Amino acid sequence: MTEQTTPVDDTRPAEDATSAFVPQPRSEPLPPATTEPATTEPAAPGFVVPPPPVAPPLVGEPQEPPVKVKKDRRVLRAVLRWTAATVVFAAVGASAAYGITRMERTDVPGLATEDDGRWDYPAITKPPLPSGSPGPFAGADKSGVHSADLRALLLPAPKGAKADASLRGDDGWLSSKAFLSQYAEKVDRETVGQMLTDYAVRHIAARGWTTPDGTRTRIYLLQFDTAAVAEELASTKLANYGGAQYALTGAATTERDEHFPAASEIDDITRFAYTESKPYGPEQVREAYLSAGDTIALVVQSHKGTAPAVPFQQTVVLQSQLLD
Repeated sequence: MTEQTTPVDDTRPAEDATSAFVPQPRSEPLPPATTEPATTEPAAPGFVVPPPPVAPPLVGEPQEPPVKVKKDRRVLRAVLRWTAATVVFAAVGASAAYGITRMERTDVPGLATEDDGRWDYPAITKPPLPSGSPGPFAGADKSGVHSADLRALLLPAPKGAKADASLRGDDGWLSSKAFLSQYAEKVDRETVGQMLTDYAVRHIAARGWTTPDGTRTRIYLLQFDTAAVAEELASTKLANYGGAQYALTGAATTERDEHFPAASEIDDITRFAYTESKPYGPEQVREAYLSAGDTIALVVQSHKGTAPAVPFQQTVVLQSQLLD
């Protein structure tokens, strides 16, 4: 006996899907709808299988909100922590860099250097020039004339040094006899004295001091009428390449100071630096002649045993800067 199937009338209107369900109170929510198609037997040819009804929400029952993809809060917190750490490190780094630029080299760990023997000089400033007077090497002519007071061009003594009163002279001007007394031999004193007369020295200013370590320093400035006169006297009479022409007291023979840094030379100033040749006497003497326009400078340092090189070089360079 075969089962008879009544064909579906395709012409009648589709029945409202919601009419097949009457809302009923439930103690448990309906299972979530699935998108998987229900397994049905294949329909006979010519028949249409209606789609499965969709369960409506129950009246009076709270609805579950749609499922949202939650962000991982652990990842968010990690990102925030790293961002904050980066800002802090950047701020600390900037502060440290600024702090280092404001510190002295000896205050920075790892960059501190041992004392190399340099003296603590006061701030070096050039004296004011008379109104309308150029500097010795300013302008196109570069006459080399120092218009400033010669006494104001002397290098000041370093901190802790004791001044040498014997070099103060009369109102700051030293006599030719006092200057010549530094030369060891009488014949040299007479020769150099005659040259000062022949070349018409105008003024002599001097300053000296003794530092706590026993180093004695003397600086002499001799001013002439023109730069040409001073240059000739310094380069051809008082100094030469190999050593000083006339021995100072305590330095019978001298030789060129080969260890004086060439990088410290100053334009427009000719420098002749010497050191006493071995064997030394009771003390070592270092000396330098500077030809700076219309002025000749003589810097002398002596110390019992060995005269340190660094303060001598420092003194010569600073005096050169004042005359430039």
